[in-house]
Amino acid sequence: MSRPGARDAVEGGENEVDDAVRALLLLMPRMVGRVKKIPVPEALQSFALAPRHLSLLCYLLFDGPMTVNELAARLQVAPTTVSLLVGDLSRKGILERREDEADRRRRIIGIAADQQPAITAWLAPGAAAWRKALAPLTPDQRQLFVDTLLAYEAAVGGADQG
Repeated sequence: MSRPGARDAVEGGENEVDDAVRALLLLMPRMVGRVKKIPVPEALQSFALAPRHLSLLCYLLFDGPMTVNELAARLQVAPTTVSLLVGDLSRKGILERREDEADRRRRIIGIAADQQPAITAWLAPGAAAWRKALAPLTPDQRQLFVDTLLAYEAAVGGADQG
């Protein structure tokens, strides 16, 4: 559902960029507030999960078990960083490591079977909301949207460092 003036802010107005910025400055706090209100399932509350854990869990939930190096590439961090996260989540019983049948030197990381339902219940509604929002867009529009969010993240991150 579109809010009054949201489309006008993007398509027209005296200063189109400023109008879009105003619309987004109003929207972003509401979005963040709604995301923060998504309750952590009771089964996961004692684990003190942080946003860095969420990204890793999302990849494992949606793409299935993978190696530390595969996770590092997707998360765009060093394998040692992923190893630390995996170690932390493994000690908490959220993740499990198993030998790769094709190469016994490698470990495959997956969500522990007993934690899968709680993690799915927690993350699936957000994925469903993104699917609903992105489905009407063309592949090029979806890529533009993702690229725009990445550019915003980089600009905000640059402001923190400056």
